[in-house]
Amino acid sequence: MPFHIDTLLLKSFIAIAETGSFSQAGEVVGRTQSAVSLQIKKLEEGLNCTLFDRSNRQVALTEQGEIFLGYARRMVELQWEAYSRLNQPEVKGEITLGTPEDFATHYLPEILANFTKHHPFVQLHVRCDLTLNLVSAFRKGEYDMILVKRDPERVKGGTKVWREPLIWACAEHYQIRTPIPLVLSPQPCIYRARALAALDRSRKPWNITYTSPSLAGTIAAVRAGLGITVLPKDMIPEGLTVVRNPVKLPLLADAEIALIKKERLSQAGKMLAGHIVSSLEQSS
Repeated sequence: MPFHIDTLLLKSFIAIAETGSFSQAGEVVGRTQSAVSLQIKKLEEGLNCTLFDRSNRQVALTEQGEIFLGYARRMVELQWEAYSRLNQPEVKGEITLGTPEDFATHYLPEILANFTKHHPFVQLHVRCDLTLNLVSAFRKGEYDMILVKRDPERVKGGTKVWREPLIWACAEHYQIRTPIPLVLSPQPCIYRARALAALDRSRKPWNITYTSPSLAGTIAAVRAGLGITVLPKDMIPEGLTVVRNPVKLPLLADAEIALIKKERLSQAGKMLAGHIVSSLEQSS
């Protein structure tokens, strides 16, 4: 019997596989936990197999689920590819995109490579900087669009494309002392603000031992044992680890990545903005 599938089911399935949670997946795809559960039930019935092991607190893929995940990602990607080929396949132009360094390094290469594959006549200029500098340069007209880190409770505008759960990170085998030594970016920085606010609320003494405007500098300092830092939970590089210690550091509030673009974008810019939003929705 032929199997028919809805792309929305695929996106929910992918979101659960990558977050390990039905509730978090619901936040990603904009649906309630119960709605997501019904979607997965429908998907499993259609495939005639069990995709998730729900016996533990953390939802995990079954063997069949692991196999299907690759197909699901390819089907969603093919949808975008078909749309791109049928809508302005030969769009031309230049686009200047600004982005935080860590986000550009970890998430954007594959997304941008996929865009250029389908739109080979578009020239991309990507620059990495701190959010404060990106916003300032955008207001001066230096960027067509920027990705910025922000506090979702305080800063609005643009299009939310990513939610970042944050963790404390340190060098392997690092022993934390008091006051807690911190390696952070200069002000204003959402990670810095999150770290200091959490420590102050829990009344834990701290001291900034090293400040670096670059991700590479921050990671190098932490690896060298100069202190601990704040990173997105999915961006922990080799040589660093999640802090696990008797100090009982406070939990960190999430950060958010938003896309801000010019009101009057070229057709190429509109296509790239849509591609970034669509791609990050699929993988967040």
